[in-house]
Amino acid sequence: METKQVANILKAPAPHMVGDGFRVHNFFPGGYKINMSPFFLMDYGCKIEFSARKEPRGVGVHPHRGFETVTIAYHGAVAHHDSVGNSGVIYPGDVQWMTAAGGILHKEYHEQNYSLTGGPFQMVQLWVNLPAKDKMSKPKYQAIKQSEMARFNLADHGGTIEIIAGKYESITGNASTFTPIELYNARLNEGGQATFNFPEKYNTGFMVIEGKVKINNREIAAADDFIHFGNTGEQIVLEALSKSIVLILSGEPINEPMVQYGPFLMNTEAEIQQAIEDYNQGRFGYIEE
Repeated sequence: METKQVANILKAPAPHMVGDGFRVHNFFPGGYKINMSPFFLMDYGCKIEFSARKEPRGVGVHPHRGFETVTIAYHGAVAHHDSVGNSGVIYPGDVQWMTAAGGILHKEYHEQNYSLTGGPFQMVQLWVNLPAKDKMSKPKYQAIKQSEMARFNLADHGGTIEIIAGKYESITGNASTFTPIELYNARLNEGGQATFNFPEKYNTGFMVIEGKVKINNREIAAADDFIHFGNTGEQIVLEALSKSIVLILSGEPINEPMVQYGPFLMNTEAEIQQAIEDYNQGRFGYIEE
């Protein structure tokens, strides 16, 4: 099987704040102009310390339409509320998969007890595009606890692949998706190896959350690096040079027109204007600030 070659190893762009609770490096589409469809956006919050605070930091009520947000926690804890009645908290290892689709309001903020104590904080948020036929579907929410996550144990005590979505070897992840998506956390011990096989046309990237890794016995990447692969070949060999965590992203591209305006991701300008009108008219529901 032909090797899927590394196109670039990308360093974290300069950070910016989202609200007062999320310090993020936007790898795409802002930091680097790479095509990762169906993943439209990746905000990576590298590990930082937040001081203790009585009033939780976060980002207030805001709308989304036309895509999904996927939040993956590594350190810290985040609470979520939305306008269709969903709420929850994600702790380290957990995943929150929110399908905004036809329209939703939500807010995200540091969980109360974490806020009172402070401590390390590290997260990834992805925006996953939806195909045109599903953009106005009903919103939904998937809470995926690490304790319930599908797992594949690697040979020779190499570590574990946590399958969030898609399928690794014979193990299928819990998350339901609208298009083919592979999303895993590779938690590797030093010297651990894992092999991944993705179709040539899939857009693929690895986010190194922790540690140092070698790709295809050649390139080396360290914590906070994003490894972007080209669209040739299928097989990737990942080796941990130290104890490592790597977020694996791969998916079939959605080859449709795309128009983004702020928190809306649609196919046409007219649909963006409709989203703005619907939001202004209160059609996204209601949620307390």
